[in-house]
Amino acid sequence: MKIAFIGLGNMGGPMALNLHKAGHEVQAFDLSKPACDKLAAEGVAIAASATAAVQGAEAIITMLPASHHVEALFLGSNGQSGLLAHIAKGTLVIDSSTIAAATSQKVAQAAQAQGVDFIDAPVSGGTGGAIAGTLTFMVGGAAAALERARPLLEKMGASIFHAGAVGAGQTAKICNNMLLGILMVGTSEAIALGMANGLDPKVLSEIMRRSSGGNWALEKYNPFPGVHENAPASKGYAGGFGTDLMLKDLGLAQENAIATKSSTPLGGLARAIYAAHSMAGHGGEDFSSVIKMVQKG
Repeated sequence: MKIAFIGLGNMGGPMALNLHKAGHEVQAFDLSKPACDKLAAEGVAIAASATAAVQGAEAIITMLPASHHVEALFLGSNGQSGLLAHIAKGTLVIDSSTIAAATSQKVAQAAQAQGVDFIDAPVSGGTGGAIAGTLTFMVGGAAAALERARPLLEKMGASIFHAGAVGAGQTAKICNNMLLGILMVGTSEAIALGMANGLDPKVLSEIMRRSSGGNWALEKYNPFPGVHENAPASKGYAGGFGTDLMLKDLGLAQENAIATKSSTPLGGLARAIYAAHSMAGHGGEDFSSVIKMVQKG
């Protein structure tokens, strides 16, 4: 299948590469030249623009940072037409960005008017999952569109869930990331408390991992350097999932909570903690660096 892939960051780059390795004809694009060069070195074709990337594509996959990027790409901005004006009828669009459900629904409505199938398919699993092709996809959209997308999603992920209509995938994702943000803060506090009492962070992490406090951070993404060799914490908190991206997702969760009059006190507190961590200059570091806020010394 001929695929256009737009957005080649820490997640999108490995996803596009997995499709290329699976034998699909991938035309990729990103505003970042280093991101494009990295994929080009792996043999992935790089288009001159997003518009050029979608020419002749049977499916288009996007992985962008925020709602306004997705809306501007597909619907246009500053008087310029969006990508939908250049997409052929019958094309399948898979947006794997984490954005507001309302934005997915707005773009999907415009796509439908153009005869284009649109699904929101945000992911979980981190950069490790993106590289290994073991991501979890949370999909919102028509069942028929999901079945069209499934052969592609299976090359990038290990689990695919149909959450409901367009926007449902985004709602599932912000619920997941709100919980993840809370868990990382709690895990960081527990490790820091143990260290303040002289415990070895690696030993303590293993004790908690095998006990009732076990969670994904302790299992695969420990926030303390050296506990997990491949975790961002052991690489200077580089790569991974940035603090500012977590802050964005927690903001989406709080906006949704306000709109639905839902009570999310821990989600709100976690957002405030990550906001303070970002303001302290750690916005570009992996979100697990939040341990620095609670670590003694």
